[in-house]
Amino acid sequence: MKLLNSLLLVAFVCLTIYSSWNGRVHAEDDIEVDESSAPKVDEDIGKSREGSRTDDEVVQREEEQIKLDGLSVAEMKELREKAQKQEFVAEVNRMMKLIINSLYKNKEIFLRELISNASDALDKIRFMSLTDKEVLGETEELSIRIKSDKENRMLHITDTGIGMTKDDMIKYLGTIAKSQTSEFLTKFQEAQASDNKQSMSDLIGQFGVGFYSAFLVADKVIVTSKNNQDEQYIWESDSSSFTVVQDPRGNTLGRGTTVSLHLKEEASEYLEEHKLREIITKYSQFINFNIYLWASKSVSEEVPVEDEEAAATATPKTDDDDASVEEAKDEKPKTKTVNKTVWDWELMNSAKPIWQRKPAEVTDEEYVEFYKSFTKDSQDPLVHTHFVAEGEVTFKSILYVPKVAPSDLFQNYNKKTDSIKLYVRRVFISETVDDLLPKYLSFVRGVVDSDDLPLNVSRETLQQNKLLKVIKKKLVRKILDMVKKMSEADFELFHKEYSTNVKLGVIEDSTNRVRLAKLLRFGSSAEDKTKTTSLEKYVERMKEKQEFIYFIAGTDRDELEKSPFVERLLAKGYEVLYLTDPIDEYCMQSLPEFDGKRFQNVAKDGLNIDKSKQAEERLKELEKSYEPLINWIKDGPLKDKVENVKISTRLVKTPMALVANQFGYSGNMERITRAQAYQKSGGDSASQYYFGQKKILEVNPGHPLIKELLRRVESDSSDSQAKQMVELMFESATLRSGYELRDTAGFADRIEHMLRSALNVPLDEKVDEMPDFEEESEKEPADEQEVSAEEDKTDQTAQHSEL
Repeated sequence: MKLLNSLLLVAFVCLTIYSSWNGRVHAEDDIEVDESSAPKVDEDIGKSREGSRTDDEVVQREEEQIKLDGLSVAEMKELREKAQKQEFVAEVNRMMKLIINSLYKNKEIFLRELISNASDALDKIRFMSLTDKEVLGETEELSIRIKSDKENRMLHITDTGIGMTKDDMIKYLGTIAKSQTSEFLTKFQEAQASDNKQSMSDLIGQFGVGFYSAFLVADKVIVTSKNNQDEQYIWESDSSSFTVVQDPRGNTLGRGTTVSLHLKEEASEYLEEHKLREIITKYSQFINFNIYLWASKSVSEEVPVEDEEAAATATPKTDDDDASVEEAKDEKPKTKTVNKTVWDWELMNSAKPIWQRKPAEVTDEEYVEFYKSFTKDSQDPLVHTHFVAEGEVTFKSILYVPKVAPSDLFQNYNKKTDSIKLYVRRVFISETVDDLLPKYLSFVRGVVDSDDLPLNVSRETLQQNKLLKVIKKKLVRKILDMVKKMSEADFELFHKEYSTNVKLGVIEDSTNRVRLAKLLRFGSSAEDKTKTTSLEKYVERMKEKQEFIYFIAGTDRDELEKSPFVERLLAKGYEVLYLTDPIDEYCMQSLPEFDGKRFQNVAKDGLNIDKSKQAEERLKELEKSYEPLINWIKDGPLKDKVENVKISTRLVKTPMALVANQFGYSGNMERITRAQAYQKSGGDSASQYYFGQKKILEVNPGHPLIKELLRRVESDSSDSQAKQMVELMFESATLRSGYELRDTAGFADRIEHMLRSALNVPLDEKVDEMPDFEEESEKEPADEQEVSAEEDKTDQTAQHSEL
């Protein structure tokens, strides 16, 4: 209720102010001013006239400077005076402000839009010429030409398309979001059979707002157009109003349209040749029609040497030269080479969109040339695929795998990449579409061109749409199929460069995990050190009743081959995969099984090699006979260091080994986790939990040291030497199992104690310490120098006296 009263009070105050102001205005309107009594100002104020020019006069002078080819300043002034001025409707004014200030993010988009409009105009006249050849008239060339005029700050875009009549200019240029292309498309499709509709979807501009992006960089836009059905007219606008007038120059275009932009001062960069070249190449290099840029180039030219210059360089004539006068007459005039700058039309889109052609029609050389043209890579691609996807969404694509991976592939892994260039009807839209390819395939380069993708009105960004997911799914499948079909030699190169990407895909892409798993390669105990094996081949070589795929992870294959965890597996003829990349163990955690076979990390608990009844009975006997030692270790010296103590079935030559539980960190994983640079100081709570987990100690009942420990414990459980032995063996097992020692100083002391005992050095014998020597005084050398200097002076005095 209080809020309502406040609103009523504010409304009452506003009405009061408005009524008083309105009354004052009407009262002022009733006052008559006597012109004779009003003070007069001298019209000619001399030099101060230049300083008193208004902003309107400045604008008028700038308008007079705007020139069109063939029109003088006087003619331009006369043209504006005779022109019929029309105002945009209010809604259009608001829309114009929205377009200029909000719709487009990048100003350079204006050139792409104008080129796209020109392409549409060329498409229309081309379609019409299919049924009526006479519409082309004398202007049969279908092209777009771009020329900058730095002196007058003008940029001209000319096409030989269908052109516009006077009514077209008023109807389409004076009405925002009313697209002539859209209307033409509708009429044409209504008149054509259904099987021709697809070809008409190539028309680009169907929103009707792209033309007005010109006001992003221009304060005035002039459109000169000639249609076969009308005279040549000029449309001019400053974004607030527009004029249409017949061109006094007559028909200078023949047919087509010229869009002339008077650029704002802050947009002068778009007059530079290199900037125009960059924008055209980026956005419009695959437009169907030739795009020419008025560009300069330096050429070498032979020019005759001037007489004065020739005389200056000539040598004096002698009598011997008279004989060669006749021969000299036949010599060519002297010339010199000079560099000259010439201007000419340069073709900007020589590279054609080969993805629009059928794969059978494109040669391997064309694929390589196209790859190098848009990737700027000097090497040939490793492999490529060219396909047309149909169904829920139709698109054409060419995808390449570079022969060498980028050096910053993983430094920029989480950043937007420009690997896939997205085109809609051959017009470049974006190269940073995150939803087009997963990150692990960011090394793939290529293009995707579709007619079905929904864009926002500015055509700068792709709207989030389910069609994107469909395209992504098909692209990933095509890439994996392409890699799968590689030759053995090519796949070795691919694995060398991109194996980490495949493993990241196994971790991140659950949908294609099985497909990616088939591309994995690892070192194997069944293969030579220089070779790798696939999971499919491993499964083929598995023993008859083998249930698991065995693997071990570490830093080096040589180290893994000597690991205590693989001793019995290798002895019994089982194949073990050696995982030496840091990402390998992460990959295996995301891949629970392959072809129905589960994975087993042999460095973790749960390894059961022999399941026969005899093996089980023997294990029970060993557990019973070694129970005193197991209990003594578990409750005595290693009480706070291990989770459990077991009889091992995996050890052969090693007395002890530390294994992690099924959900704990192996030694390799713990090492990798500790080495992470980007982590909280001291580690986060999760890593601290895993680091703090106690491990399982497995003892080898067949090892002599373990037998001796059992004998000592059974005879005297308080044996100090047995305690020292088990602590030293535990620390040795910790290192051999890949874990870090927490008490390195204690380990070193125990090693020294063992060495003293082995060498019969008394344990209490002290180390001889180095004596401390006092530092010598630095003054003595200085005194010696002073004495020698005095001796030199004495010698010199003696020599002088002798002389």
